[in-house]
Parts: sequence; structure tokens; C-alpha cells
Amino acid sequence: MTPDLSPIRNSYPFKSNYLNLKGLHYHYIDEGSGPVMLMLHGNPTWSFFYRRLISYFSQTHRVIAPDHLGCGLSDKPQDYEYRLETHIDNLENLVSSLGLDKITLVVHDWGGAIGMGFAVRFPHRIKSIVILNSAAFSIDYIPWRIAACRIPVLGEFMVRRLNAFSLGAVKMAVRKPLSKEAVDGFLLPYKTYEDRIAVYEFIKDIPMSPEDASYEVLLEIEHGLWMFRENPVCIIWGMKDWCFNTRFLERWKLYYPQASVYELQNASHYLIEDEPEKVISYIDNFLETHAEPIQESHEKSSE
Repeated sequence: MTPDLSPIRNSYPFKSNYLNLKGLHYHYIDEGSGPVMLMLHGNPTWSFFYRRLISYFSQTHRVIAPDHLGCGLSDKPQDYEYRLETHIDNLENLVSSLGLDKITLVVHDWGGAIGMGFAVRFPHRIKSIVILNSAAFSIDYIPWRIAACRIPVLGEFMVRRLNAFSLGAVKMAVRKPLSKEAVDGFLLPYKTYEDRIAVYEFIKDIPMSPEDASYEVLLEIEHGLWMFRENPVCIIWGMKDWCFNTRFLERWKLYYPQASVYELQNASHYLIEDEPEKVISYIDNFLETHAEPIQESHEKSSE
């Protein structure tokens, strides 16, 4: 059942769209027209995370922002295989059904691995990439607060029964306290034990070693990242992020030495919450710098 969105309608006024995935409803926002921007969220957020970017960039672009299955306003099946590969498959279905091309990919958190997983499959569909605090490569670091949520039995109890992960994120993923409406928005889709299925499964699916189910998929993505060394890339990073710390930033810079890099010294993991104006300004300048020249219409010659 779709939750009541009235408490957040002022900041999330968008029309809901759904793609049918073998009987499951995959929710996405589709606003504006023009060049395509595809915005992919992480865990435990949803398309609400991008609300400011959607409102601003939909004035000049067609902005697509899906909710990964199990997240946001998408269905939350209890017997689904929530894996990196299935999330990429779902995204592929969405992009194919909408016929998206020349995409500017915007990724955050798990959206990095999911988005770059799609990009490596279909590099010809990607025009440019905007990387926010995220990863799409193997790394031998995991914060103890995340690791604790992976402990069998205890982790599921904390994440699904106590909602510790989502409640903790609205406090610990920002430097500036969130407004009540923002807190309500982030927590809205995750009110019950059943609602939090994907929140927990995402944590379980973090590929740390070859024994983890998604490790080989992640390595395939990592090995394909080189394909975008000729593409325009913008990296915007919250430098106070205790989860995706500067080790992740340095890795991205190695993969994409051509990237425009912007470090937000007073922003944490939810950098759009801490520094929304700066994030929008940096992306805006990046898009303007790499915009395709407007073709003059041939119809004028017949006037």
C-alpha cells in the first residue's frame, strides 16, 4: 500500500510512475523534458533524497529518479532476491522501457555500484557521470556501525525490528540537523518490519570478500570503469562522511583523472542536505560546460 505522502508534498510534489516488473511495481519519478538525467539513490534513502535536484534540473532536463525495488514507493516483496545484479537488471528494464539515451548518470551510495553496473553493460548510453559519495569497486573498509548491522540475527533485529539503520542515518549522515519534514520524508517508506526488508538486504549484500554473493559482480563493474575515461565526470564529495570517507574519493580520482572534483568540507554523507546550493551549482556548471551545441532548425529556411 502506498504511504500517505501529504506530510511531504511541499518538498516532494512529483507524480508517481510505475514500471511492472513481473507483477512487481517499480516506482520512478519522471519530470521535465530535454537531455536525460538519471538519479540513483542508496540505502536507506529513496528518490526523496534527490528532491531538490529533481525540482531544479527538471526545468531544463528530463529527470528520472527510480526507487530500487524494496525501497521508497516501490513494492517490497518479502521473498525477493535483493542483490546488486537484480537491482542492475531492474534499472536496465526501466531505461529500456523509457528508451533513455545520452544519459547523465547521478549516483550516490549504493547508486554508485548499481548505476555503474548499468553503465558498464551499456556504455554507449552514457554521456556523462556525476559521482556523489559512493563506490563501485572493491575496498577492504567497512565502518563498525555498518559491520554491526551485518551480524547474523542481531543485525536483522536492529535494522528491521528497531529501525536502527534508518533512524541512525537521519542523525549521523548529516552535519546540519534535518528539518522535521526531511526526517519524515526519509523515514516515510520504512515504517514497519516488512517495509525494511531491502534496507537490511542491502547491508547484507555489501561485497567485502569473494564469499559474498555480489563480490564477482562488483569486480566485473570495477574492471569496466576504465571505459568512461573519455566521458565528462564530475565528483562532488562530502568530506565529513564517516562511511564513504576520503579513501573512496581517492579511488574515484584514480579511475577518472579527467574529473572535475569538488570537495565540500562541511558536508557529510547526505551532502545534498548539508550543502544543497553548492551541489546544485557544481552540477549546473558541469552540465553547462559539457552541453551539446543547439542545432539550428532547417525549417527556418522554408519561411
